[in-house]
Amino acid sequence: MKQILAGVLQTTYLETGPAAGPVVVLLHGFPYDIHAFDEVSRRLADEGCRCIVPYLRGYGPTRFIDPTTLRSGQQAALGADLLALLDALNIQRAVLAGYDWGGRAACVVAALWPERVIGLVSGDPGYNIQHIASANAPSAPEAERRLWYQYYLHGERGYAGLSATRNDFCRLLWELWSPSWTFSDATYAATAPSFINPDFVDVVTHSYRHRFGLVEGDPRYAAIEQKLAQSPPISVPTVILSGADDGVSSKRDDAAAISGFSGPVRRQVLAGVGHNISQEAPVEFTRAVLDLLDK
Repeated sequence: MKQILAGVLQTTYLETGPAAGPVVVLLHGFPYDIHAFDEVSRRLADEGCRCIVPYLRGYGPTRFIDPTTLRSGQQAALGADLLALLDALNIQRAVLAGYDWGGRAACVVAALWPERVIGLVSGDPGYNIQHIASANAPSAPEAERRLWYQYYLHGERGYAGLSATRNDFCRLLWELWSPSWTFSDATYAATAPSFINPDFVDVVTHSYRHRFGLVEGDPRYAAIEQKLAQSPPISVPTVILSGADDGVSSKRDDAAAISGFSGPVRRQVLAGVGHNISQEAPVEFTRAVLDLLDK
């Protein structure tokens, strides 16, 4: 495990594979951590790729440098963190691959700094950039039901609940979001310590409040948020991976999934796979990355 100062963070990350290989940055979501890529990173390293797998802000041993920095979970912060990590590691171009929060960070960088991106692997919804101005428009009842945890975290009851029961809360989400994935106690126990991070609750609750316009973001990211509000298209080559059994992402057809992309894009629906795509389907996830590298 390595650490590096990158933007507002001291980011902890795993690096595997040859130093001279094509770079792949693997980005986990909520509530997961770098173990979601254990098998993917091993397979990619065996194929000659240099894999960088960071703990996102609020997870594991990654820490904020300044105690006064807003513990923001907004999309612009996640994208800025990823760009800062690329800069700190002197990585000019990389394949960015992630899902959920990690997929959002990858989409932000791919949309706004495409010159830094070889290709993108994104979990559902594919184009994972929030349009905050329309976030409060009601969705279909089934889609609203899937987002119960977000609404819960909007209030102080949710903040207190996540603080007190983070282990049980996150495990419940694993079970609900990946109903066909039979993970062991040991698999969950490997990731659960990442939620003990002292900033986890603040970052998570800010994320789910900011995306609905309920709280202000960190002013340092205002310019990025303004650009994201325009729904910038993603032009880099992209593979969208969708779990057919995903218990949180709303089902969508191919046409809806690939909207927002102006470059080459394809979508693959994975049978028997839920939300945690890389850990549930490491072979398919690895293949998607290698396809972007033409390996």
